[in-house]
Amino acid sequence: MSAKQLAALSRNSKEVEIAKRMWTQLSQSQIEQLEVLLYRYKLSVSAGDLLLLNGKWYVTHSGLLRISHLRRCAGMQIHLEQAASSPSRSRWVFRATVHKSASETFVAYGDADPSNVSPLVHGAEMRVAETRAVNRALRKAYGIGICSVEELGSTSESHFSSQGSKKPSQPANGNCGSPKTRDRLCQLIRQHELDPTLVKAYAVDFCGTNTLREANREQVGNFVAHLAEWAEKDRSALVCHLKTYAATKEGAA
Repeated sequence: MSAKQLAALSRNSKEVEIAKRMWTQLSQSQIEQLEVLLYRYKLSVSAGDLLLLNGKWYVTHSGLLRISHLRRCAGMQIHLEQAASSPSRSRWVFRATVHKSASETFVAYGDADPSNVSPLVHGAEMRVAETRAVNRALRKAYGIGICSVEELGSTSESHFSSQGSKKPSQPANGNCGSPKTRDRLCQLIRQHELDPTLVKAYAVDFCGTNTLREANREQVGNFVAHLAEWAEKDRSALVCHLKTYAATKEGAA
Protein backbone atom coordinates (compact mmCIF):
# COMPACT_ATOMS: atom_id res chain seq x y z
CA MET A 1 0.00 0.00 0.00
CA SER A 2 1.36 3.40 -0.99
CA ALA A 3 2.08 6.22 1.44
CA LYS A 4 -0.78 8.21 -0.10
CA GLN A 5 -3.25 5.39 0.51
CA LEU A 6 -2.04 4.96 4.09
CA ALA A 7 -2.48 8.68 4.72
CA ALA A 8 -6.02 8.53 3.33
CA LEU A 9 -6.90 5.57 5.55
CA SER A 10 -5.52 7.37 8.61
CA ARG A 11 -7.49 10.51 7.79
CA ASN A 12 -10.71 8.57 7.25
CA SER A 13 -10.23 6.68 10.52
CA LYS A 14 -9.95 9.98 12.38
CA GLU A 15 -13.10 11.25 10.64
CA VAL A 16 -14.99 8.12 11.68
CA GLU A 17 -13.88 8.61 15.29
CA ILE A 18 -15.10 12.21 15.20
CA ALA A 19 -18.45 11.01 13.80
CA LYS A 20 -18.75 8.46 16.62
CA ARG A 21 -18.26 11.22 19.18
CA MET A 22 -20.79 13.50 17.49
CA TRP A 23 -23.39 10.77 16.96
CA THR A 24 -22.93 8.28 19.77
CA GLN A 25 -25.52 5.78 18.52
CA LEU A 26 -24.02 5.05 15.08
CA SER A 27 -24.85 1.59 13.78
CA GLN A 28 -22.32 -0.57 11.96
CA SER A 29 -24.23 0.00 8.74
CA GLN A 30 -24.05 3.78 9.17
CA ILE A 31 -20.32 3.57 9.89
CA GLU A 32 -19.75 1.50 6.76
CA GLN A 33 -21.76 3.98 4.67
CA LEU A 34 -19.71 6.82 6.14
CA GLU A 35 -16.45 5.06 5.30
CA VAL A 36 -17.56 4.69 1.68
CA LEU A 37 -18.49 8.39 1.45
CA LEU A 38 -15.19 9.48 3.00
CA TYR A 39 -13.18 7.27 0.68
CA ARG A 40 -15.11 7.98 -2.51
CA TYR A 41 -15.57 11.74 -2.18
CA LYS A 42 -12.83 12.77 0.28
CA LEU A 43 -15.38 14.53 2.50
CA SER A 44 -14.77 15.67 6.07
CA VAL A 45 -17.11 15.23 9.03
CA SER A 46 -15.10 17.69 11.12
CA ALA A 47 -15.47 20.37 8.42
CA GLY A 48 -19.25 19.92 8.33
CA ASP A 49 -19.43 18.18 4.94
CA LEU A 50 -21.78 15.44 6.19
CA LEU A 51 -24.72 15.28 8.58
CA LEU A 52 -26.67 12.35 10.00
CA LEU A 53 -30.42 13.04 10.03
CA ASN A 54 -33.03 10.46 10.93
CA GLY A 55 -30.47 7.70 10.53
CA LYS A 56 -29.35 8.72 7.02
CA TRP A 57 -26.25 10.55 5.79
CA TYR A 58 -26.68 13.84 3.93
CA VAL A 59 -24.06 15.95 2.21
CA THR A 60 -23.93 19.70 2.90
CA HIS A 61 -23.40 22.59 0.51
CA SER A 62 -19.83 23.01 1.73
CA GLY A 63 -19.21 19.30 1.12
CA LEU A 64 -20.43 19.55 -2.47
CA LEU A 65 -18.23 22.59 -3.06
CA ARG A 66 -15.27 20.63 -1.67
CA ILE A 67 -15.96 17.81 -4.14
CA SER A 68 -16.21 20.24 -7.07
CA HIS A 69 -12.91 21.85 -6.07
CA LEU A 70 -11.12 18.52 -5.71
CA ARG A 71 -12.50 17.34 -9.05
CA ARG A 72 -11.44 20.61 -10.71
CA CYS A 73 -14.87 21.84 -11.75
CA ALA A 74 -14.52 23.94 -14.92
CA GLY A 75 -17.22 26.46 -14.03
CA MET A 76 -20.79 27.17 -12.99
CA GLN A 77 -23.60 29.53 -13.97
CA ILE A 78 -26.77 30.32 -12.02
CA HIS A 79 -29.87 31.82 -13.63
CA LEU A 80 -33.11 33.05 -12.08
CA GLU A 81 -36.15 31.50 -13.76
CA GLN A 82 -38.34 34.62 -13.71
CA ALA A 83 -41.35 33.00 -15.38
CA ALA A 84 -41.55 30.32 -12.67
CA SER A 85 -40.77 32.67 -9.78
CA SER A 86 -43.19 34.87 -7.86
CA PRO A 87 -41.42 37.41 -5.62
CA SER A 88 -44.71 38.59 -4.12
CA ARG A 89 -45.28 35.05 -2.78
CA SER A 90 -41.60 34.53 -1.85
CA ARG A 91 -41.38 31.78 -4.46
CA TRP A 92 -38.08 31.49 -6.32
CA VAL A 93 -36.76 29.08 -8.94
CA PHE A 94 -33.13 28.97 -10.13
CA ARG A 95 -31.35 26.99 -12.83
CA ALA A 96 -27.74 25.97 -12.15
CA THR A 97 -25.39 24.79 -14.85
CA VAL A 98 -22.23 22.98 -13.80
CA HIS A 99 -19.42 22.52 -16.31
CA LYS A 100 -17.65 19.42 -15.10
CA SER A 101 -15.25 19.83 -18.01
CA ALA A 102 -15.20 21.65 -21.33
CA SER A 103 -17.39 18.92 -22.86
CA GLU A 104 -19.54 17.83 -19.88
CA THR A 105 -22.39 20.04 -18.69
CA PHE A 106 -25.07 19.28 -16.12
CA VAL A 107 -28.21 21.33 -15.44
CA ALA A 108 -30.54 21.24 -12.43
CA TYR A 109 -33.25 23.40 -10.89
CA GLY A 110 -33.89 24.48 -7.32
CA ASP A 111 -37.05 26.01 -5.90
CA ALA A 112 -38.05 27.42 -2.55
CA ASP A 113 -41.09 29.09 -1.02
CA PRO A 114 -42.48 29.38 2.52
CA SER A 115 -44.17 25.99 2.19
CA ASN A 116 -41.02 23.97 1.57
CA VAL A 117 -38.38 25.65 3.74
CA SER A 118 -37.85 25.66 7.48
CA PRO A 119 -39.51 28.51 9.40
CA LEU A 120 -35.98 29.36 10.57
CA VAL A 121 -35.14 30.63 7.07
CA HIS A 122 -38.40 32.34 6.14
CA GLY A 123 -37.42 35.51 4.33
CA ALA A 124 -34.38 33.83 2.77
CA GLU A 125 -36.22 31.71 0.20
CA MET A 126 -34.28 33.18 -2.72
CA ARG A 127 -30.92 32.11 -1.27
CA VAL A 128 -32.30 28.68 -0.38
CA ALA A 129 -33.56 28.17 -3.95
CA GLU A 130 -30.18 29.18 -5.38
CA THR A 131 -28.33 26.82 -3.05
CA ARG A 132 -30.67 23.95 -3.88
CA ALA A 133 -30.13 24.47 -7.61
CA VAL A 134 -26.36 24.45 -7.18
CA ASN A 135 -26.47 21.38 -4.93
CA ARG A 136 -28.61 19.39 -7.35
CA ALA A 137 -26.43 20.29 -10.31
CA LEU A 138 -23.27 19.31 -8.44
CA ARG A 139 -24.82 16.04 -7.30
CA LYS A 140 -25.73 15.20 -10.90
CA ALA A 141 -22.29 16.18 -12.21
CA TYR A 142 -20.33 14.11 -9.72
CA GLY A 143 -22.72 11.22 -9.20
CA ILE A 144 -23.47 11.96 -5.54
CA GLY A 145 -25.98 9.32 -4.50
CA ILE A 146 -27.14 11.01 -1.29
CA CYS A 147 -29.33 14.08 -0.94
CA SER A 148 -28.04 17.41 0.34
CA VAL A 149 -29.29 18.71 3.68
CA GLU A 150 -30.24 22.08 2.18
CA GLU A 151 -32.90 20.34 0.06
CA LEU A 152 -34.75 18.91 3.04
CA GLY A 153 -36.94 21.82 4.10
CA SER A 154 -38.13 21.53 7.68
CA THR A 155 -36.19 18.29 8.31
CA SER A 156 -32.99 20.18 9.04
CA GLU A 157 -34.84 22.34 11.56
CA SER A 158 -36.13 19.30 13.44
CA HIS A 159 -32.60 17.90 13.56
CA PHE A 160 -31.10 20.97 15.17
CA SER A 161 -33.99 21.63 17.51
CA SER A 162 -33.95 18.01 18.69
CA GLN A 163 -30.31 18.45 19.69
CA GLY A 164 -30.91 21.59 21.69
CA SER A 165 -33.14 22.74 24.49
CA LYS A 166 -36.76 23.77 24.25
CA LYS A 167 -37.16 26.65 21.82
CA PRO A 168 -37.42 30.05 23.46
CA SER A 169 -40.68 31.87 22.85
CA GLN A 170 -40.89 34.37 20.02
CA PRO A 171 -41.38 37.95 21.21
CA ALA A 172 -44.25 39.89 19.71
CA ASN A 173 -42.02 42.74 18.60
CA GLY A 174 -39.64 40.39 16.73
CA ASN A 175 -36.53 41.76 18.41
CA CYS A 176 -33.23 39.97 18.14
CA GLY A 177 -32.04 37.58 20.83
CA SER A 178 -32.60 38.69 24.41
CA PRO A 179 -29.72 39.95 26.57
CA LYS A 180 -29.78 36.60 28.38
CA THR A 181 -29.33 34.74 25.08
CA ARG A 182 -26.54 37.05 23.96
CA ASP A 183 -24.83 36.67 27.33
CA ARG A 184 -25.04 32.89 26.98
CA LEU A 185 -23.44 33.11 23.54
CA CYS A 186 -20.61 35.27 24.86
CA GLN A 187 -20.13 32.85 27.73
CA LEU A 188 -19.82 29.91 25.30
CA ILE A 189 -17.27 31.80 23.22
CA ARG A 190 -15.15 32.53 26.30
CA GLN A 191 -15.61 29.10 27.88
CA HIS A 192 -14.55 27.16 24.79
CA GLU A 193 -12.10 29.80 23.48
CA LEU A 194 -13.85 30.21 20.14
CA ASP A 195 -13.17 32.88 17.53
CA PRO A 196 -16.02 35.42 17.98
CA THR A 197 -15.94 36.55 14.34
CA LEU A 198 -16.15 33.01 13.01
CA VAL A 199 -18.94 32.17 15.47
CA LYS A 200 -20.83 35.23 14.23
CA ALA A 201 -20.37 34.17 10.60
CA TYR A 202 -21.61 30.67 11.47
CA ALA A 203 -24.61 32.14 13.31
CA VAL A 204 -25.61 34.20 10.27
CA ASP A 205 -25.35 31.12 8.05
CA PHE A 206 -27.28 28.99 10.55
CA CYS A 207 -30.07 31.55 10.92
CA GLY A 208 -30.30 32.15 7.17
CA THR A 209 -30.20 35.94 7.46
CA ASN A 210 -28.02 38.63 5.90
CA THR A 211 -26.83 39.86 9.29
CA LEU A 212 -27.11 38.60 12.85
CA ARG A 213 -29.22 41.63 13.75
CA GLU A 214 -31.93 40.38 11.38
CA ALA A 215 -32.22 37.08 13.28
CA ASN A 216 -35.07 36.88 15.77
CA ARG A 217 -34.92 35.52 19.33
CA GLU A 218 -36.03 32.03 18.29
CA GLN A 219 -33.34 31.75 15.62
CA VAL A 220 -30.57 32.97 17.92
CA GLY A 221 -31.80 30.73 20.72
CA ASN A 222 -31.70 27.68 18.45
CA PHE A 223 -28.19 28.57 17.34
CA VAL A 224 -26.92 29.02 20.91
CA ALA A 225 -28.40 25.66 21.95
CA HIS A 226 -26.83 23.97 18.91
CA LEU A 227 -23.44 25.62 19.51
CA ALA A 228 -23.44 24.67 23.20
CA GLU A 229 -24.14 21.01 22.50
CA TRP A 230 -21.54 20.75 19.74
CA ALA A 231 -18.91 22.48 21.88
CA GLU A 232 -19.57 20.05 24.73
CA LYS A 233 -19.57 16.98 22.48
CA ASP A 234 -16.53 17.78 20.35
CA ARG A 235 -14.88 21.18 20.53
CA SER A 236 -12.21 20.16 18.00
CA ALA A 237 -14.82 19.31 15.38
CA LEU A 238 -16.61 22.60 16.05
CA VAL A 239 -13.38 24.58 15.69
CA CYS A 240 -12.66 22.82 12.39
CA HIS A 241 -16.13 23.72 11.15
CA LEU A 242 -15.74 27.35 12.23
CA LYS A 243 -12.51 27.57 10.23
CA THR A 244 -14.53 26.99 7.05
CA TYR A 245 -15.89 30.52 7.59
CA ALA A 246 -12.41 32.05 7.72
CA ALA A 247 -12.60 33.02 4.04
CA THR A 248 -15.53 35.32 4.79
CA LYS A 249 -14.17 36.58 8.10
CA GLU A 250 -13.60 40.11 6.82
CA GLY A 251 -17.10 40.32 5.41
CA ALA A 252 -18.95 38.67 8.27
CA ALA A 253 -21.94 40.67 9.35
